[in-house]
Amino acid sequence: MLLPNILLTGTPGVGKTTLGKELASRSGLKYVNVGDLAREGQLYDGYDEEYDCPILDEDRVVDELENQMSEGGVIVDYHGCDFFPERWFHIVFVLKTDNSVLYNRLETRGYNQKKLKDNIQCEIFQVLYEEALGSYKEEIVHQLPSNKPEDLEDNINQILKWIEQWVKDHSS
Repeated sequence: MLLPNILLTGTPGVGKTTLGKELASRSGLKYVNVGDLAREGQLYDGYDEEYDCPILDEDRVVDELENQMSEGGVIVDYHGCDFFPERWFHIVFVLKTDNSVLYNRLETRGYNQKKLKDNIQCEIFQVLYEEALGSYKEEIVHQLPSNKPEDLEDNINQILKWIEQWVKDHSS
């Protein structure tokens, strides 16, 4: 059976991982967290001192994922999206969180002031939504609210319905 590939993107702290893992468990699709994949495979190209984090080697990540993506049925979770091949994804969900909620989530993670400020600004200016619109066809890019537990359940149900419809539309 043909299954869709889904991209979950948005600023760090918006709930991509929580949504992705729960969605994978309920849908049977495979979940890939690009940060974890990079850590496990050491897919880095240096270290960013200012943000205190490794720099992702995007080409190696794409190479690493290529086979899985061509098979289909993968949920990819990452805060950037402009380096993935457009052909990979059937739908893109950009999670959006209110700034006060996001600030608390990032503060809890121990982000330094610069990282906190830059991520909040990224959310205010909808940088990742704009990046998604610039990287994929507008009709496959959707924003989802991610502020409270009910949003998580609503988003899961909405995406599960979309998957079910996609599978119906693409079965022979």
